[in-house]
Amino acid sequence: MLGYDELLDRAFTMLPKLSEDKSDFKIPEAESLIQGSKTIVKNIAQISDAARRDKADIIKYLTKELASPISTDGNMLSISARVQPGALNDKVRRYFETYIICKECHKSDTKVADTQRGYIVIVCEACGAIYTVKNYQ
Repeated sequence: MLGYDELLDRAFTMLPKLSEDKSDFKIPEAESLIQGSKTIVKNIAQISDAARRDKADIIKYLTKELASPISTDGNMLSISARVQPGALNDKVRRYFETYIICKECHKSDTKVADTQRGYIVIVCEACGAIYTVKNYQ
């Protein structure tokens, strides 16, 4: 039978190692321009790389949030509405704060573990936190 100190040591060895560095992660801003009645976003690949998510997931979120159809052409998005750059960057920032950045350690090292019953299970690879957020689909 193990004593309290041995059990405590064993529990601490099983915890994930927290990194000490304070990363200066910055949410990328969307480089957009308005052409007639459409808005073109030039850097969707950079945004999806920073989020470590599929480009299609970000497009689904923006389609729902902007209530406007979006089409892709390579690394550019074409939104079928006039969206001001401030409003577009607000939506991108909200996506990162809700679905990317960990609620516990505030790092961007998260991944989607599961999707069930209208919720997304997010796991932080830095601190091991697991939480659910409402699905945007």
